[in-house]
Amino acid sequence: MHYQNVCLETIVATLPEESVTSAEIEARLEPLYARLRLPADRLEAMTGIHARRFWPRGMPVGRQSVVTGEKALRQSGLDRRHVGALIHGSVCRDYLEPATACSVHRDLQLPGACLVCDVSNACLGLMNGMVQIANMIELGQIRAGLTVGTECGRALVENTIARLNADQSLTRQDVKWAVASLTIGSGSAAVLLVHKDLSRTGNRLLGGAFHGDTAHCELCLGGYDESAGRTGKPLMRTDSEALLHEGIAVGKKAFHRFLEEMQWTPADVQKTFCHQVGKVQQKFLFEELGLDPAIDFVTYPYLGNTGAVALPITAALGVEQGHVRPGDRVALMGIGSGINAIILGVQWNQTA
Repeated sequence: MHYQNVCLETIVATLPEESVTSAEIEARLEPLYARLRLPADRLEAMTGIHARRFWPRGMPVGRQSVVTGEKALRQSGLDRRHVGALIHGSVCRDYLEPATACSVHRDLQLPGACLVCDVSNACLGLMNGMVQIANMIELGQIRAGLTVGTECGRALVENTIARLNADQSLTRQDVKWAVASLTIGSGSAAVLLVHKDLSRTGNRLLGGAFHGDTAHCELCLGGYDESAGRTGKPLMRTDSEALLHEGIAVGKKAFHRFLEEMQWTPADVQKTFCHQVGKVQQKFLFEELGLDPAIDFVTYPYLGNTGAVALPITAALGVEQGHVRPGDRVALMGIGSGINAIILGVQWNQTA
């Protein structure tokens, strides 16, 4: 993938106020910990995640996506009549039908001549949205597009805690399949891409590459507890060790394709923003890619894994905190269960 006309104009994040520590989650798991004699502080020690955040119970996903989308549009100063695509890319959505993007499009008062849809691809939804919008801009179909999403992790975490405490048959080995579910957090992000003629920042989206290995699509399975009927609650089962190994292998192949496509070397990658999982994943990924972890910006210690919004939230916070400087070549590196990876390259030129 190569782009000559696309700029990453604005990337923004909004975060919930409520923060829940790993210690608090373990306190709620006391019946399980006592029965299996599990050591305290296990969750944070394994993952490096101290806390994650949750939205208020019952908050519609679309409502928060409107807040975040509005923030992106106002920050850019772009006339909304230029927005030709609105893609809602988070795992969480308000309904199966219609697309959550529909209510977001309505409340943002975007033009009727605008592609409106949801994109679902585990933790890569917003990045897939970026690629679709960038392609449309490059082809001359639209002038600008917004990809936005909101993840709500509370229900998954709380339902996982309840199931772990209730099932007396679980062993220590069984509990491993639930660890990833306890790392999930909440957040919201939006990315506005525009034609270079409309850009005020000049942050060029140069291109990228993708790679997938769907032989491992069952290593992380998320859905609903259908045994509870219409009151079914979210559940996720993850083989974390296998997903770590296979995910890094897919990411490494995508990175080599990315370097070849961009005609870069590892030394040309000056800053990175990655999908946020935990300390072990970051350590092994950067070792395999031959990159210095110092060029990376992380949010997992205080936000956990926020799904499809994890990478754009991290990028937005990193930009706010000065991690990226004018002239930096930036790699956005996303890996999602399935297993799929997308890596995009940005020439950062924004001076303020």
